Amino acid sequence: MLKAFANAILNEKQIITFRRLFFKVRAFLFTSNLPYLALAHGTDKEGFHSYCKFYQSHFEKIKNRKLQILEIGVGGYENPKEGGNSLRMWKSYFKKSNIFGIDIFDKKAHEENRIKTFKGSQTDEKFLKDIVSKIGKIDIVIDDGSHINEHVIQTFKILFPLLSKNAIYVIEDLQTSYWTSTGDIEWGGSRNLNDPKTSMNFLKGLIDGINHKEFECQNYKASYFDENISSIHFYNKIVFILKGGN
Repeated sequence: MLKAFANAILNEKQIITFRRLFFKVRAFLFTSNLPYLALAHGTDKEGFHSYCKFYQSHFEKIKNRKLQILEIGVGGYENPKEGGNSLRMWKSYFKKSNIFGIDIFDKKAHEENRIKTFKGSQTDEKFLKDIVSKIGKIDIVIDDGSHINEHVIQTFKILFPLLSKNAIYVIEDLQTSYWTSTGDIEWGGSRNLNDPKTSMNFLKGLIDGINHKEFECQNYKASYFDENISSIHFYNKIVFILKGGN
């Protein structure tokens, strides 16, 4: 009814302003609803993508804990004032947690209470280890960075062993596993669904590791991932990897 009323009396620019205000009010009233918060803060995790229902199912039970949360990719590309939408969404949802962002561009303009950013590459091992040493043990990682397959795999291999013992590692936009290139961007994906270089096939290999104790191979030596991934949850274009003794 509100939409019909707004469309009847407002021009297009006023409707956009009204919609933004409506989402912000709704987010204020429903602070535990991640889809509402995503729309209110303008992040594409809801709307363009439909990730928030998956996030909510995994994060709802831990949202009131004091956590250290790291998101790779702040958004807005080279514009220092653009992006930061999901950092602010996480801050609203995790009211006791500290939110950190990594980007290859300077995003300090988005820093505020409980939000801090770092400039650097998601594949720079020294940079990532330095960040972990500054933050301390990280409880949640969200990889919304380059989405280049090689980068996704390399970042996971560096960061996952450094996380807290019951951490959650999330990788978004796994559709690039099936894409070779878009314009000037070489994703490193493949039309071959068994290509070992893609993110999806790397992740599929981790699934076998969960069952490593059942292998009929006497000389098999379990990897760190075999012994420290308790479960993996796949959804459309996104995966949640739960750390825990296995």
